[in-house]
Amino acid sequence: TTIYKMNHVKDRNPWAWIPTLYFAEGIPYIMVMIIAEIMYKRLGLSNADAALYTSWLYLPWVIKPIWSPLVDLFRTKRWWIVVMQFFAGAGLAGVAFTIDAPNSVQWTLAFFWLVAFSSATHDIAADGFYMLALDSYNQSLFVGIRSTFYRIANIVGQGITLMVAGNLELYYRDVPKAWTLTMASVAIIFLAFAVYHLFILPRPGADHSTMNDIEKKSEDKQSVTWRQVWTVLQDFLITFKTFFQKPGIIVAIAFLLLYRFPEAFLVKICPLFLIDPVEKGGLGLTTAQIGFANGTVGLIGLTLGGIVGGILSSRGGLKKWLWPMVASITLPDLVYVYLSIAQPENMFIVCSCIFVEQLGYGFGFTAYMLYMLYFSRGKSETSHYAICTAFMAASMMIPGMFAGKLQEHVGYPAFFLVVMACCALTLIVSMLVKIDPAFGKKSNAAKS
Repeated sequence: TTIYKMNHVKDRNPWAWIPTLYFAEGIPYIMVMIIAEIMYKRLGLSNADAALYTSWLYLPWVIKPIWSPLVDLFRTKRWWIVVMQFFAGAGLAGVAFTIDAPNSVQWTLAFFWLVAFSSATHDIAADGFYMLALDSYNQSLFVGIRSTFYRIANIVGQGITLMVAGNLELYYRDVPKAWTLTMASVAIIFLAFAVYHLFILPRPGADHSTMNDIEKKSEDKQSVTWRQVWTVLQDFLITFKTFFQKPGIIVAIAFLLLYRFPEAFLVKICPLFLIDPVEKGGLGLTTAQIGFANGTVGLIGLTLGGIVGGILSSRGGLKKWLWPMVASITLPDLVYVYLSIAQPENMFIVCSCIFVEQLGYGFGFTAYMLYMLYFSRGKSETSHYAICTAFMAASMMIPGMFAGKLQEHVGYPAFFLVVMACCALTLIVSMLVKIDPAFGKKSNAAKS
């Protein structure tokens, strides 16, 4: 702990910045992945266009491992965090100012792209900063805290934001104005977080750029940049090479891309289904009702499912719980078949169905996260895990791109039946993976 304190220019109580840092990490992601699609739907875009355009916004997370070395190479993690937060806030403000402008779709998408790239880069820097700014004891102590506040950001970002937008729609009876005010409010709040972190984030002595280290040791300043870039490029290529040389790589990639294939369809179409009027096959919910049902009740179910999945897998291991988790992530999708046929008006029924589906998804998704950890084991574990997360993002981006077009072609009931048919892919890839029975058990983790 003495070395830890000596390496800090200025110590900060972790409670002063960890909750706000991970709350701020969650907000841009929700704005890009969830809120953008609902906003475009409310502004009049078709399901096909809304799903296609917003699915492309996953791309920064897909290719994130490619530019992650730059965060280490140039400047400090602290610098990247603060700058990316200002960029994300500026991007959200840009969305607000262009919602009602000519060519609004093109302009808002451009600003959402800025938010997306800023958010993906912020993720890299924040996770690295967490390791540098805390000793091992505090890293373990606050791992649950950071996850909790990231979840809170999800609830606030989906639930409260949509309820605010919905109430403004009713008050002004002007959808563009309501969303302009909503996005402007989020931008102001987020920029306030950026200013706060500019002053409150600690300055760990270990937080410095790789380039800075090389320059201090080298007398030939002119050749430093190219030498270091080449070294980073070599390391980067070696990391990718060793990842794709891992035993069982083909099955692993198939699992990463297809395990959540049905859910990738649902994520893109469910909000649109909830918004569309009854005569078009939807449920006709208001924006505020969606914020409560999907963004609050659904997220509570998702969180509870994840907690239960983590507890049970630590007791029996991933292999033991894989098939219950497979059943949990697939069978609850049937609630949308029911909702699309019955089209109930009772909000309790709608919220209950969403809760059940999200509870099952949260529990089933635990298997996916554990498998990424399992497959990433060994040399370059952190880098290989980052590559796995890229496949995770791609697994949501690719199906989402054509989900809207498919739904418009077949209608909601048939679309949700297609989703159920796609569950066969989840079953097939789950049968193919081979997992050590000891992996994930609490006793096994303690030994390692």
